[in-house]
Amino acid sequence: MTTQRREHRTRVGIVGAGPAGLVLAALLAREGIDSVVLEARSRSYVEARVRAGVLEAPTVELLRGMGVAGRLDREGMPHHGISLRFAEAPGEPARDHRIDFANLVGTGITVYGQQEVVKDLLADRVDDAGLPVEFDVSGVAVHDVDTASPSITWTGADGAENLLRCDVVAGCDGFHGITREIVGDGGGLTVAERVYPFGWLGVLAKAAPTTDELVYAHHDNGFALYSMRSPEVTRLYLQVPPETDPADWSDARIWDELHTRLACEGFTLNEGEFLEKPGVTGMRSMVASPMRRGRLFLAGDAAHIVPPTGAKGMNLAIADVRVLAEAVTRFRADGDETGFDGYSATCLRRVWRAEHFSWFMTSMLHRFDPATEAGDAFGVGLQRSQLRYTVTSRAAATSLAENYVGLPHGAC
Repeated sequence: MTTQRREHRTRVGIVGAGPAGLVLAALLAREGIDSVVLEARSRSYVEARVRAGVLEAPTVELLRGMGVAGRLDREGMPHHGISLRFAEAPGEPARDHRIDFANLVGTGITVYGQQEVVKDLLADRVDDAGLPVEFDVSGVAVHDVDTASPSITWTGADGAENLLRCDVVAGCDGFHGITREIVGDGGGLTVAERVYPFGWLGVLAKAAPTTDELVYAHHDNGFALYSMRSPEVTRLYLQVPPETDPADWSDARIWDELHTRLACEGFTLNEGEFLEKPGVTGMRSMVASPMRRGRLFLAGDAAHIVPPTGAKGMNLAIADVRVLAEAVTRFRADGDETGFDGYSATCLRRVWRAEHFSWFMTSMLHRFDPATEAGDAFGVGLQRSQLRYTVTSRAAATSLAENYVGLPHGAC
């Protein structure tokens, strides 16, 4: 028996229901532009997927303007600075040096998990508006992107075959998705990449934070990051070799190393039960350009990756789709494709600024192999010099603060 393919029509087909895809769908809906979002995972998986937790000021402003920041404003944790913790000379104890965002640039960031943003966006789109998000899809393929009538095919959760005809396809399907390969078919894609010789061992602990702001610690044993997810939950990271097996790190070993790397006069580290198994995240920088082929547009991790040190990943993805939503709105209004033509160049200006900042933070704070140029005595001396300059020069501290809290959308 032959199963008939179901056919659909929409303005924008969106591959991926992460923050990029869902913010794009919400922005379009507010302009009266319909879209269909396709997601390979289940809703429960997407809503539980723990990722970044820092929202730039422009991201928060955008979410508020979209009307989806009610819970963010109630439960998010506003931060008005960070601490850089390091020993100013070999053998000296580490000290905290606060970068005061509010004083330097007049704004700050908000700690609010990516999965919480996703929950809010799904509640807005699916539960409140009843708009389509297709979960548990498979076999997604994008066709005819070089024409004015691209399409997407997929198999639904019920096993039915589907065809979606649209004007625009948004590839919001992440680093391992299919859309970047389509842009690159025929050799038109350039990928610039750097893989770092370390990873992050991350833990989520049921332990009340003992400080109100993030701590970035430079230590001879390696970098450590102290952050939080709520008044009861702490998020912590340790620099480790990228090939590290988390099974080799017992709970006691993790806590001992955190105490060592985060040690500072007056600082207390609360311990608690790990709420998820420790995992290791590899670190890389990647930029694919152009971010467009015909009517297919890449956004977020499908086009670029940043190391998490700069807290830019989710924020970059949201900045991308803001540009794309404006381009689609202009096209829908009068057929003007200027926004489409400028999409890649506009996004890449911000992407490269964020890439540089993330590389800067990563290079300044992590411990490199002493057998390499970056990790020998000269390299470590340069790191300490940069750290001292950053915390003693108002100009340097302002540059860090301005980049960390997020440049205004459209400013790059």
